[in-house]
Amino acid sequence: MTVSYASASMPQSRTMFGHPTGLFTLFFAEMWERFSFYGMRALLVFYMLKGFLEYGDSDAYAVYGSYTALVYMTPFFGGMLADRLLGARRAVVLGGLLMAAGHLMMTVETSLGFFAALALLICGNGFFKPNISTIVGSLYPQGSPRRDGGFTIFYMGVNLGAAMSPLLCGYIGETLGWHYGFGLATIGMLVGIAVFVAPSLMSQVLMFLLALAAAFNIFLVPEMKLPNDAIRMHLNYVLLAALALAGWITFQELGQGKIRESLLSTYLARVVIMAGAVTAAVVLFWQHPDNPFSRAVNVFVGVSLLIAAVVAWVALGRGGLPKEAGAPPDRERLCRPVLGIISTESAVYLGTLAVLVIFVLLVSGFAFFTHDHRPVTLVSDEYTHGLAASENAAARILAVFVSEMSRPAGLALLLAGLTAIVYLTFEILRLDKVPRERLYVVLILTFFSMLFWAFFEQAGSSVNNFTDRNVDRVFERDHITQEQIGQTIDIQPTQEQLGHYNGGELFTLNMLDELRDENKKQPDFTISWQVTENNVGMGVGKRVEEIPASTFQSVNPIYILLFGLVFTALWGFLSKRGREPSTPVKFSLGLLQLGLGFAAFWYGAQTSNERGMVLLSWLYLGYLLQTTGELCISPVGLSMISKLSPGHLVSTVMGTWFLATAFSQYLAAIISQFTGVKSEGGTSGMVVPPPTETVHLYGDVFGKIAVAAIISALICFSLVPLLKQWMHQEQKPETTTEA
Repeated sequence: MTVSYASASMPQSRTMFGHPTGLFTLFFAEMWERFSFYGMRALLVFYMLKGFLEYGDSDAYAVYGSYTALVYMTPFFGGMLADRLLGARRAVVLGGLLMAAGHLMMTVETSLGFFAALALLICGNGFFKPNISTIVGSLYPQGSPRRDGGFTIFYMGVNLGAAMSPLLCGYIGETLGWHYGFGLATIGMLVGIAVFVAPSLMSQVLMFLLALAAAFNIFLVPEMKLPNDAIRMHLNYVLLAALALAGWITFQELGQGKIRESLLSTYLARVVIMAGAVTAAVVLFWQHPDNPFSRAVNVFVGVSLLIAAVVAWVALGRGGLPKEAGAPPDRERLCRPVLGIISTESAVYLGTLAVLVIFVLLVSGFAFFTHDHRPVTLVSDEYTHGLAASENAAARILAVFVSEMSRPAGLALLLAGLTAIVYLTFEILRLDKVPRERLYVVLILTFFSMLFWAFFEQAGSSVNNFTDRNVDRVFERDHITQEQIGQTIDIQPTQEQLGHYNGGELFTLNMLDELRDENKKQPDFTISWQVTENNVGMGVGKRVEEIPASTFQSVNPIYILLFGLVFTALWGFLSKRGREPSTPVKFSLGLLQLGLGFAAFWYGAQTSNERGMVLLSWLYLGYLLQTTGELCISPVGLSMISKLSPGHLVSTVMGTWFLATAFSQYLAAIISQFTGVKSEGGTSGMVVPPPTETVHLYGDVFGKIAVAAIISALICFSLVPLLKQWMHQEQKPETTTEA
């Protein structure tokens, strides 16, 4: 979770459980935003591989890496614009509208529509992510002991949305159709804006009506017998226009200061929260794979959601978000004309539209301007292919690194990183001894954090594909017996058939995906299967007994919901007894547990069955260890920066942290390339080999990641005495430290 603190706080008298009632508005707004973000993330790689784009692993990983890297880079700039011009409230509304438009564009099946959708999501996240956390911080007086508790509650909202999204967007997107999954993300984002915005009853109603219109277009229009799909696409464009109009009205009201809290608007916000929670919970209870584990998980998340909704209902009855929350630093400055033509505020919005074009080009790799529609690279393919064909392992690694870093998004990140390094080096040389050594600690731990997230973020790419192709996700109830040899039976094809022969034809993942694509309207379709001797023992299950791979993206946030408060209590317990580990020790423990998590994946691959399928328990164990590692690093990183950075460099160092996180996302994409299945005869129409040929491809890379993470942890452990010395904990942090 990204947490920023407002420079000023506001008085807040209306509370619940000792926390400002506005916190619970922000809880649900952030929950629905994370629902939409992680719902799309769970589907993105699978959509590129199995949807209309028909990408190969390499191109899908490259686009995914560019997208996630840019998503983590833009909050730095969105935070600066909010601090200096817009204010956090306008920035959150703008970010939410852009993200809603992006999710809606994902339902348009054209290359331009796809990359425009990613650009909208990148830009929207930059405005939304840092500034809603800023508003949370501003609800508490300076020095309030309840602020950390408030962020813990807020963090639970983040992970509740992240846990819910794969279970709904992932399951429905993979089972019923991609546009249904992306459609749910659109509706979730619109509900989030409707909950948060409420500067007046009109804007709130507009957002709610747009959510209903989106639901109608996504879920009901496809069932109508329309002449062609173009009509539904045009309806999407009408919704985008309506979204733009609603946004314009909202910003007009914000600009005129029409932030009014009426009994009706507060009641409508409560109704929207409760209606959204009840609807989501009902779908969670109804739409899930047919096995006890999936039912338990969905019930846990659904009940958690309903409890949170009841708490929010009561809290909002006592008052919502204060109208002063997230106000711009200088209203008059926003109204000043730029070049004597338009206001500063309008200039920011128009500039955002211009930047969207740049992000379309960066995330697509300028593919629209090449004859083969492949991403542009600075280094020629002939050179990198020559390195990749080398027998030297270092040369092969260099080939992948050079190929990825020479793409437009990689070059942009590299340039930003070099600029940050040069600037910070110059500033370090001007500092006195104590602040200089403290900054050394920040930068060293930022490097280890970058390594952690580069390994951890395999979850959305290579681990996702490993789960899809090699983890046994079917809770089958029957198996083929000797008596059935020679018979032809009707079965619902599932993952259980991968690697088996139907008569004389090998059944592959491509065949399964094609059959499911052809039978979208009838998920429980059957095929004829000619039983041979080699099929004896093959599992036979129903479609509802198979857990879609994308739903496993919910495992990490569910673990955080279960263990987040446990770790908070543990650190508090140890702190009271003077035994709480130092920040460098926590980073070391985080890396060590991450390495053990990937070791679990590796061991699962080593002990796979004769079909190359891995027991589900190894996936759960790996995710558990990675999550406990995350809980050792993620909550303390930004706190470390605020405590150890010189006062005049805090914002710059925070920006460097974001850039390092962005770079780690790109490194994650580079690492995932080593697990990519090579396309035959091009990048589209890729044939996925049987599980026996992919299991060790993934397992070997996960084993190397495990070794690298554990070695990194040992190095970090060895640096602990030096880092603790450089932290100068016996002295108070200095705010002005220039030499």
